[in-house]
Amino acid sequence: MSKALIAMSGGVDSSVAAYLMKEAGYECIGATMKLYDNETACVSVTKTCCSVDDVADARSVAYSLGMKYYVFNFKDEFEEKVISKFVRCYECGATPNPCIDCNRYMKFDKLHRRAKELGCDYVVTGHYARIEERGGRFALLKGIDETKDQSYVLYSMTQEELAHTQFPLGSMRKSEIRDLAEAHGFINARKPDSQDICFVPDGDYAKVIRNFTGKTYDTGNFIDHDGNVLGRHKGIIHYTIGQRKGLGIPGQTPYYVCEIRPDTNEVVLGSNDALFSDTVEIADLNYIPGDVPAGPIRCEAKIRYKHAAQPATVTFHGEKRATITFDEPQRAITKGQAAVLYLGDEVLGGGVII
Repeated sequence: MSKALIAMSGGVDSSVAAYLMKEAGYECIGATMKLYDNETACVSVTKTCCSVDDVADARSVAYSLGMKYYVFNFKDEFEEKVISKFVRCYECGATPNPCIDCNRYMKFDKLHRRAKELGCDYVVTGHYARIEERGGRFALLKGIDETKDQSYVLYSMTQEELAHTQFPLGSMRKSEIRDLAEAHGFINARKPDSQDICFVPDGDYAKVIRNFTGKTYDTGNFIDHDGNVLGRHKGIIHYTIGQRKGLGIPGQTPYYVCEIRPDTNEVVLGSNDALFSDTVEIADLNYIPGDVPAGPIRCEAKIRYKHAAQPATVTFHGEKRATITFDEPQRAITKGQAAVLYLGDEVLGGGVII
């Protein structure tokens, strides 16, 4: 009998993933990763941390399915690989996606290693994505529920990781997942989906960054593209490319954040039209099919999670860098975000926008 380690967040998706693997005949072990403390997320220590409630929900489902269940303390690794990088990015004027780093370094690295120690053949998660074996290699595909597809945050997966991972929800829709959970009496059947970054539960990134570093961030000038001073900003960690709200700068037409300059502590404002560009440079490239193509390829690319993939030409510069040239200019291309390459439903890979 094959053995699977189920990454259980306490939510309905990973709970149903566990159920489906049990039904498929796998020996299953449930596991929740402890990633941060109340203080890191700026949650009062006098309250029960949301992550503790999630552990209780995950344990309840695991026990109802007759599974062993563990909580793994990965706080130090999460702080180093995810939170610290998140903070550094904002300090450098970039906008990171910590969910990608969590998948890369926690679920499909640290958790995979723990699975091997437990004699497991697979790590299983509740992601809405699919894996197909094609002639001895593995392809990462979009989930069929286009409203829940999470393939974008999985682009860094390797052939080895894909070979030892299963996504049992990838061919299902969210409504089916909740119905299954309710039919089997899972405590979290109607639990709302998390909408925020896990360690920023109220969406206030700047508060978490200040709390984590113990630093204050200097105010500076808002300027236009000609260098004219338009007003004062409250610290570059408060801003991202394309932002309009919270600037406090009056004008005949709306201002948007067009550039962040950490070296001079300036934030450049301009019109919406100034946000469009057809070229993206990426680094830390991962190309899932194998060897990077020698010449340009045609595909589609997404520059953020909610962005609709757009036709583009990709030119590779060695194994780790590439230039993406879109057929049409795209709005608010942002350093620190991921650009992910698609060929139809297949994820070819991607990299970090620089």
